[in-house]
Amino acid sequence: ELLRRAVDTQRFDPRHRDLELRRQLGVSPAAPLVIHVGRLAPEKNLALVTAAFERIQALSPHARMLWVGDGPSRSALQQAHPRHLFPGILRGETLSQHFASADIFLFPSVTETFGNVTLEALASGLTVCAFDYAAAKEHIVDGVSGELAPMSQGTGFVRAAERATRDWLRGKRLGVAGRRAVEGLSPPRVAADFVDLMSNVIQQKKVASHLEKNRDAALHSTPV
Repeated sequence: ELLRRAVDTQRFDPRHRDLELRRQLGVSPAAPLVIHVGRLAPEKNLALVTAAFERIQALSPHARMLWVGDGPSRSALQQAHPRHLFPGILRGETLSQHFASADIFLFPSVTETFGNVTLEALASGLTVCAFDYAAAKEHIVDGVSGELAPMSQGTGFVRAAERATRDWLRGKRLGVAGRRAVEGLSPPRVAADFVDLMSNVIQQKKVASHLEKNRDAALHSTPV
């Protein structure tokens, strides 16, 4: 059986959306705040984030790009995109507020074993654009609770970001369904699921042991 990974659905929650933070970041109410969260490094496929954002900005000129995190690619990204926002590494309530205050989450990495930030973005109510693998494949229904692109197809990822933006501009919030997709993955709920799973295993083991003992007793019984 599959025991799903947990996400803190209290820390990552749309209720942390902060309109004052959006104002400070220079985001118009009519434009999306696009976010990427993670290590800023070459293996994260970051050029595809910028390509997707350029397409988003063509649809919504006042959209803003927010990069949360740090890494060896940060300096080059800041130089190439001086109008993008780079707050660095964020934690705790500040991270929650930045997540929930955004609208579209771009995650084009193809080197993840799972991708915890995908669950955090879904829990925060964002429209997630990602490749169809790992956490995104497990939790997103394409076009319903997020936008998926075929694995490693860069043009497909840009098109997914474009679809997400068009939907957002029309008032369609895929992030609402994304949030529902992970609401049952709180740590207490997943822990309870684990206990249930282990209890079933123990019970099955007891039944199997009981049947084996009865069988052995029957095989060794002396006929009268």
